[in-house]
Amino acid sequence: MTSERRGIACAGNWIIDHIYICDRWPREETLSNVLEEGRGTGGSPHNCLVDLAKFDGAPGGRRSRRKIPLEAIGLTGNDADGEFIRRNMADLGVDTAALAATDAAPTSHTLVIVAKETGRRTFFHNRGANIHFGPEHVPVDNIQARLLHLGYLLLLDRLDEPDERFGTVAARLLARLQEAGIETSIDVVSEDSQRFPQIVKPALKYADYAILNELEAGRTVGRDLKPNDKPDPKAIRAAAEELLRLGVKRLVCIHLPEGGYVRTAGGQELWQPSLKLPAGYIRGGAGAGDAFCSGMLYGLHERWDLERCLKLAVAAATVCLADPTCTASMTSVEKTLKVTAKFPYQSSVF
Repeated sequence: MTSERRGIACAGNWIIDHIYICDRWPREETLSNVLEEGRGTGGSPHNCLVDLAKFDGAPGGRRSRRKIPLEAIGLTGNDADGEFIRRNMADLGVDTAALAATDAAPTSHTLVIVAKETGRRTFFHNRGANIHFGPEHVPVDNIQARLLHLGYLLLLDRLDEPDERFGTVAARLLARLQEAGIETSIDVVSEDSQRFPQIVKPALKYADYAILNELEAGRTVGRDLKPNDKPDPKAIRAAAEELLRLGVKRLVCIHLPEGGYVRTAGGQELWQPSLKLPAGYIRGGAGAGDAFCSGMLYGLHERWDLERCLKLAVAAATVCLADPTCTASMTSVEKTLKVTAKFPYQSSVF
């Protein structure tokens, strides 16, 4: 059935970032002045779908004309932020038939407070409608896509709940998607906890692709992939092998600021260093992991070879770093890949 399908669906956390740039971070019970404010995308499906749409030439163009059809799946509040998300997706030509709204909670949002004098960011997060997102919000029988990406595990309360047969509700959902002929991909939030094995491991058995950063992969298998803050190639390779043994069917990708590593179920592996960027280029790291993931998803859907997939992923993360928001700087695949001619790759990282 997968050979007859086409498109990418993204499901999971839908978040709006409300960004406030203040003159300083105040002491308790004192005042700070807001100098600028804005609204940005947040959450795995929101960021990835914006990235994928821009890869494919959006804005502009109807869904029927898009090279890769895109579907949004999730739950927002019935409020202004939810309407912003729907309008954003519609403007990019993304199908929102499965992007539901609820009166039970507001759209999940994060207050991002940036102190201009230091550049440091502080986050206040309201989990909102994402708390209520469950399997009933994923219309498996109506999904047209070949590939569904689910993120973030550890931040989806109902999907993270235990399931007697499958381990977690998310694992049960992923199994159902695979039975319907849909390829599955998972991502995880970089939580500082010990919950990774109990929540992530069950999902691995029903994931065709696992695209994780070094902290998430390491916490899942109980390894430190960057001892002394330096990538350990042996540990990274061992972690990918363990994730495959735990059930990932096709491919594991582990990414970190220094680059990315892919290992397939057939034993093929590839290392890809990131680009060496000049001082002042990086304006923010938010969304870079999702941009990398989007690059991999695009290439995997198009059946590119691993080298081409990884080069797009690294280039996408690089483009994302040029703006403090998660998706504002993203652009077409052609323009994204041009960044690899502008900056050299780092050497001897792995």
